[in-house]
Amino acid sequence: MSRGWSDSTDAPTWTANETPDTDPLGGLGDLSLRRIGWRRQALLAAAIIGCLTIFLLARVMANNPDVAAQWRASADGYLELADTSVPELKGSLGKELEAIVTADGQVMPFGVLAMAHSARWISHDPSREKMQAVRLATARALEAGQITLRFRDASQVTLLPKPRGYAGLGAMFWLMSAFGMVLFLVGWIVPLVQPNPRNLLYAIMAHAQAAQLLISAVAAVPAMALPSSMVAHESLVRVLLDAVTGAAVVQAAAMHPVRMPGRLWVAACAWGATALYAALAVRGQLINEWWWSQGLLIADGLTCIALLSWVHRRSPHPFAIVVRRFAMVTLATLALLTVAVSLMPMLPPEVQPVATVGPVIWSVFFASIILLVPFISRSQNVMREFAMLAGISTVATSVDLLFVAVFSFSQFTSLTLSLFLALGAYAALRQWLVGQMMGARALTTERMFQHLYRIAREVEARPERAADRMIELLRNVFEPLETERTETRSKQSMVIGNGAALVVPLPNLVDGPSMRGSVVLRFAERGKRLFALEDARLADRILEQLMRALAHDRAVERGRSEERVRIAQDLHDDIGARLLTLMYKAPSTEMEEYIRHTLQDLKTLTRGLAAKSHPLALASAEWKTDITLRLEAVHCQLEWEAEYDQEITLSMMQWSAITRVLRELVSNVIAHAKASRVHVACQLRQGTFTILVEDDGVGTDPAKWSAGLGLGGVRKRAKSLGGTVAWRTRRPHGTICEVQIPHVSTPEA
Repeated sequence: MSRGWSDSTDAPTWTANETPDTDPLGGLGDLSLRRIGWRRQALLAAAIIGCLTIFLLARVMANNPDVAAQWRASADGYLELADTSVPELKGSLGKELEAIVTADGQVMPFGVLAMAHSARWISHDPSREKMQAVRLATARALEAGQITLRFRDASQVTLLPKPRGYAGLGAMFWLMSAFGMVLFLVGWIVPLVQPNPRNLLYAIMAHAQAAQLLISAVAAVPAMALPSSMVAHESLVRVLLDAVTGAAVVQAAAMHPVRMPGRLWVAACAWGATALYAALAVRGQLINEWWWSQGLLIADGLTCIALLSWVHRRSPHPFAIVVRRFAMVTLATLALLTVAVSLMPMLPPEVQPVATVGPVIWSVFFASIILLVPFISRSQNVMREFAMLAGISTVATSVDLLFVAVFSFSQFTSLTLSLFLALGAYAALRQWLVGQMMGARALTTERMFQHLYRIAREVEARPERAADRMIELLRNVFEPLETERTETRSKQSMVIGNGAALVVPLPNLVDGPSMRGSVVLRFAERGKRLFALEDARLADRILEQLMRALAHDRAVERGRSEERVRIAQDLHDDIGARLLTLMYKAPSTEMEEYIRHTLQDLKTLTRGLAAKSHPLALASAEWKTDITLRLEAVHCQLEWEAEYDQEITLSMMQWSAITRVLRELVSNVIAHAKASRVHVACQLRQGTFTILVEDDGVGTDPAKWSAGLGLGGVRKRAKSLGGTVAWRTRRPHGTICEVQIPHVSTPEA
């Protein structure tokens, strides 16, 4: 069974059409210790390799010869010497550099763009080749140990370059290297946690963009030229890394979150186009090579969006929506940057160096998106905000260049307008992007407690269905598309499948056999958003509050039971003793019989109050005995009928309410009906308890009755059990009362 991209370093993932086959909740629980140790060793080896790579790059750049000088762009597009620690250059401060003279006498014009070390983002092929020739000649001159700087006033200074040292690498080198190291390690962690083709594709993307960040880190070092080996191949390597990333993205979109038919053909086309481009680029057979590379990347982005849209239409999946939105923003940013870079020759000379900032920010933005994908549901706000701000910065830089090139705005005007537009785009897109992960609605406290205490009452009434009631509660809160119960149990709620599913362990809410397993909720809010860590914490708090509510109710019920026993004991000892004495002192036989019946009623009441359980059969016998004695006193005949399809145990509340309903209905017959016969039928079918009391008295139309304490008490007690009461006229005379109470109690074990 295949799995999806991992959303954490310790948990596997599920997708919409998959069910985990082994240990779905324990991450690496199905692995032996030896295999876990092997993965840890592999990750440690990767970390060592990454650190050694950065150290070697830093060592190479620190030992690379350079001229210790600071330059700034002049209004004419030349480099002006701003500061230097080289004694030979002190007299040239403020002069504009015109060319570099190599040891063999070759003169190479050296302008502001020669300091922008990346040729990857130069759209014009002849300009790129010319610039690479200048940089390569400068790099070789520095490595040869001698270089001559010619200034515009015809003065020349010959220098002996020296290694810059680690202090001369600059802060950007270390920041970009650290970011690349993080992405490199994540590219190892994801496939090590879950080795499958999709995670291997993610590793390809992550490692390709980590290499891009390392190249950007080297290019960020302040120097007149980079090492000659990097200058010769830097542009082609960058393009190929981006092309490989694009092909991997297309194949991953065809496989995740839902495997689409024909995914192998899609992958073959993506990788075939990349291989063809690489072969032609390496041989130098492409005309307008930069446009072909940008076209290939944009085509990969459009294909990815189309595949994710197809997946969502066929099987709605919030992960597809989230990734598609990020892909749309990323593609739009790339297209805008492409247009801006293509217009760079139209920029004034003093503005052209600014154009080199956009591609650097783009590299950070694209790498941050790759880093964010496996952790969408677990990422903190800072990670998402960093990715979005990097993208908005790329947009601001691109719009700034477009304003200057197309509308000939001043630098201040274009920068101000671009910042306003970028901030507006950020405000508009932020909720659109993040809303799919975090959810658009907030659960109100009132709604939460309403569901919580309703479920608590139902769990008390039917303990054997506690698991079903908890699942219903989670459905009401999160509104998932799918719900599934599994036998595997976790310690706490957890998000899996990169936010596609939420696993909630089922706690033991009632006494008896322990409840096992967990419930898996897929696709929150009916497939509109992903689950996040906040949802897992909310699920844990909901179940904790449900357990507290049940514990509180049990404690209250114990207190009530103890108080009922005390009251029953007091009634029996005090009132019962007094009535017994009064019975023996009764002046007449009628009075003695009345007190005897009162004692019998008191005995029934105290026994019911003190009893811990009330089996329906026993309660029914007591009801019949009590009603018979009361009706015999007024010379009224009782017809009793009882039919129960199962033996149940009534709770104290149910027994008390039903007993008082029957007693009040019989009292009404005795006091008002003047009946000679009363028919009482008690019936239990499929959990619904029905009481039917029918008399042949002189009853009037129930619609004309005035609401008194007796009738109101019957309605109130029936309503407390969730039941209903209905009165109607009996033909030819008399009254019928029907009481229906659903879900009376649970069968005895």
